[in-house]
Amino acid sequence: MRLSDFDFELPAELIAQHPGPARSASRLLHVRHDGLSDLRFDALPGLLEPGDLLVFNDTRVLRARLRGSKDTGGRIEALIERVTSEHEALAQLRASKPPRPGTRLSFGSAHATVTGRAGEFWQLRFDDPVLAALDHEGELPLPPYITHAPDAEDERRYQTVYAREPGSVAAPTAGLHFDEPLLARLRERGVELAFVTLHVGAGTFQPVRVDDLSRHRMHAERFSVPAQTAQAIARARAAGRRVVAVGTTSLRTLESAASEDGRVLAGSGETRLFVTPGYAFRVVDRLITNFHLPKSTLLMLVSAFAGVERIRAAYAHAIAERYRFFSYGDAMLLERESPDTPPQVRQAGKR
Repeated sequence: MRLSDFDFELPAELIAQHPGPARSASRLLHVRHDGLSDLRFDALPGLLEPGDLLVFNDTRVLRARLRGSKDTGGRIEALIERVTSEHEALAQLRASKPPRPGTRLSFGSAHATVTGRAGEFWQLRFDDPVLAALDHEGELPLPPYITHAPDAEDERRYQTVYAREPGSVAAPTAGLHFDEPLLARLRERGVELAFVTLHVGAGTFQPVRVDDLSRHRMHAERFSVPAQTAQAIARARAAGRRVVAVGTTSLRTLESAASEDGRVLAGSGETRLFVTPGYAFRVVDRLITNFHLPKSTLLMLVSAFAGVERIRAAYAHAIAERYRFFSYGDAMLLERESPDTPPQVRQAGKR
């Protein structure tokens, strides 16, 4: 398929600029094999069965954007891509002139030295621990389609309630719909919860620049799968229960960690997994996800998961029904397309 196959027109006013009043009060479009249902997100427990396994990404968003100056006086902006050691990080830099190795950078009370390049990123060594520097002087890196400067509401809401492992420059946004009361209801329903970690890199916002998708190369992202999560997935599969990924990051982690026979292996690594229609899913049965950008790799992923025509119909329905899109927007629950699923979705009545 071509990049142009994943384009659509989205009214600008449907791009959510702020979170809704309550996390679990957002809308949920259930994309079934036989149609679509318009629901609220807090209806999710009733859509799951006791024993289903929800897998969340527990990454924590860093205050990864730094603004400051070079020792020569020029202004500079850094977006931390990855923390590589206590004092070192890779970053995207914006400046009128590229800095040379040895250049000193000042970000308020935080100071760093440019030590070299690593591909498209700059290597920085901070005088103090990187995470402390970001906590003191960093700014929450809201996505480029959110036009306001980050404020106290963003500090609270652009982070999942279960975020634990610092390392992302973007939130795993499907998880933003979960609050503690909803998690409690899921446990009461008998739904099992498990966690993986995938640290979302700045490359997640980079556009696909080639029309021939076979030529696109994904940016690398770090992930880890705890042993208890791998064991929970093995138990669910053995019992014939469903594995439900909360977000595309959880799905990519599980599929990246899976062996050819579908066993998820505990451990850590990097993934460049690029999922397009035709991909054979090995682990995930259902997917909770937000609405994604036109021509994005995430739109390609959900099209591979639920079927191209079904996703086109779902997005057309969402636009017509004025769903909110992207990071602070509404969500979908997708059923995985199977070989015996009809390729065309039939529009069902609301319920």
